[in-house]
Amino acid sequence: MKYIDEYRDPQRARRILAEIERRVTRPWTIMEICGGQTHSIIRNGIDQVLPDSVGLLHGPGCPVCVTPIEILDRALSIVSRPDVVLASFGDMLRVPGSEKDLLTARSEGADVRIVYSSLEAVRIARENPEKEVVFLAVGFETTAPGNAMAVLQAKREGLDNFSELVSQFMVPPAMQAILSSGDCAVDGFLAAGHVCTVTGYEDYEVLAEAFHVPIVPTGFEPVDILAGILRVVTMLESGVSGVENEYARVVDREGNHAARCAVEEVFEVADRQWRGIGTIPLSGLRLRNRFAPFDAEKRFDVASIQPEESSLCKSGDVLRGVVKPDECPAFDNGCTPVNPLGAPMVSGEGACAAYFKYQRKV
Repeated sequence: MKYIDEYRDPQRARRILAEIERRVTRPWTIMEICGGQTHSIIRNGIDQVLPDSVGLLHGPGCPVCVTPIEILDRALSIVSRPDVVLASFGDMLRVPGSEKDLLTARSEGADVRIVYSSLEAVRIARENPEKEVVFLAVGFETTAPGNAMAVLQAKREGLDNFSELVSQFMVPPAMQAILSSGDCAVDGFLAAGHVCTVTGYEDYEVLAEAFHVPIVPTGFEPVDILAGILRVVTMLESGVSGVENEYARVVDREGNHAARCAVEEVFEVADRQWRGIGTIPLSGLRLRNRFAPFDAEKRFDVASIQPEESSLCKSGDVLRGVVKPDECPAFDNGCTPVNPLGAPMVSGEGACAAYFKYQRKV
């Protein structure tokens, strides 16, 4: 199969679904890690056509959703200063801080600019030497190489007016935290194919062996997801743990060597705060000391900003797979895409946004 239509082929999807029904003999719970997979599952009704014995949980794989509230408040503090440009991907602008979001700040006169690449932020810094340009460097392992390259490019050009406010996360430590929790109900995982494109899946093999679970990297189209579920179910029914790659047209075991080298050069592993979840040890990246001049947190002295989360928002439970979005009391009852309490309601990959958009409600 080579073309996208073939990964949306209803007949092929039905055949895979029938094979899942044939193989499953007992209840299993599978977590899809990526928010893009969650939206595809809800949009295509995959969770509604699976056998009752195969349950899906939505994991923490939405980088916008897990970006902690203090990062938003730090960004808002930075961009409130004169002669500062904050460059960000557009999906961060509606994410609520403790008092407002970046879109509101822009409407009030702050210089907040939407970019489609971290290198666009470098260009803005090059073209505006009289301004401080800060890039909001958010994401999982997929965005880390580009964000690293932006720092390397700025250093090569001697752009001392460029910096990054870093909120970079890594997926395997979050999976380990979920598996280690006392309320974990996950039997197997669908891993995010685009993350594995960069990192490979060697780290997932360590995780699968330690917790005796199957992990299957897969894609985002209906056939991809169903094929991944079939692979997980087959492994569970056979009592097999480990990693099996269902996304071989894109992913290999070693990942992208050049991208990993760029990340290793610029960033180092660090503890990271996850919105609604708390601190997960060694789950994120920060700039290495030799790149400290490009660290916006240090440049603008905003690390001490530590606001409180909304007590009404249960996004942390949603992100850990403890509850479904429509099981949160605030869902569509004070928390909507127009007035969100948490990031999963406004993010393009947020589970709450998917449930709201496709009218999933108990």
